[in-house]
Amino acid sequence: MKDKILPTIVLTIICVAAALLLTVAHEVTKDSIAEQKELKFSKSVELLFGKCDIRMIDNDFGSSEIKAIAVTSDGKTAVEVVADGYSKGGIDALIGFDENGTISGIEFIALGEAPGLGSKVRDESSFREQFIGASDDTYTFDAISGATFSSKGMKHAVDTALKVYNDNKEAILNG
Repeated sequence: MKDKILPTIVLTIICVAAALLLTVAHEVTKDSIAEQKELKFSKSVELLFGKCDIRMIDNDFGSSEIKAIAVTSDGKTAVEVVADGYSKGGIDALIGFDENGTISGIEFIALGEAPGLGSKVRDESSFREQFIGASDDTYTFDAISGATFSSKGMKHAVDTALKVYNDNKEAILNG
């Protein structure tokens, strides 16, 4: 009987110890991780608009893909969108809008797409440039050959940012 109970007790102790260690590790690192994410977001906004003060909007306007929205003092807006490309949630992009409501730039906070193929949505500036100047979803779109899923994911991210921005422009700009 002891031979049957002892392995169960040992395994339970190991599982409880592992769970406690994971909990402690999470608690110790969660603030640092949040700071790093905030720093990455701020640097991406700075790449879009230059050095500026931003005001964060605490609203995703009903879209689970919107992770953050920031507005500069001169009316420019950055919308962080996480979309599926080839990888689920593989595209974490910051879509920048100028004061007139047209897309003025795109920066990537993170990209979990396949290196060499899906990463072309970030690496090929001509692909990103086709979105610049769009103010609605009627722009022309050419996918990257070999990176169709990533291209369509990027288009979806841009379309999501455009829809949220256009549908909620007053609320976003007026805080």
